[in-house]
Amino acid sequence: QVQLRESGGGLAQPGGSLRLSCAASGFDFSNYAMSWARQAPGKGLEWVSGIYSDGSKPYYHDSVRGRFTISRDNTKNTLYLQMNSLKPEDTAVYYCATDAGVAITTTPTYWGPGTQVTVSS
Repeated sequence: QVQLRESGGGLAQPGGSLRLSCAASGFDFSNYAMSWARQAPGKGLEWVSGIYSDGSKPYYHDSVRGRFTISRDNTKNTLYLQMNSLKPEDTAVYYCATDAGVAITTTPTYWGPGTQVTVSS
């Protein structure tokens, strides 16, 4: 079955960087679109970024465009999110997700357990 496991979260200072990873298994990772989403304390789930199976045409939420970069390594079944110029409002649990399909969706079906990102001085 689809299994997703995020890592790389932690504490960062404002203006700092973190790189999240998501190890995928149980499905044909190289053929499916992938996404990152987040949930800040007391707020709803927010889709952050998506990428097609071949790594083309990444999409970003307006709040992270220009600061975050999504990428993938299909040889390692791994999805990444490079987060630069972090802001306190980026504090959230970050989730790797997929609909196990070719299209990027903001409401994917499968989710990892999440990794906490805290941005604070």
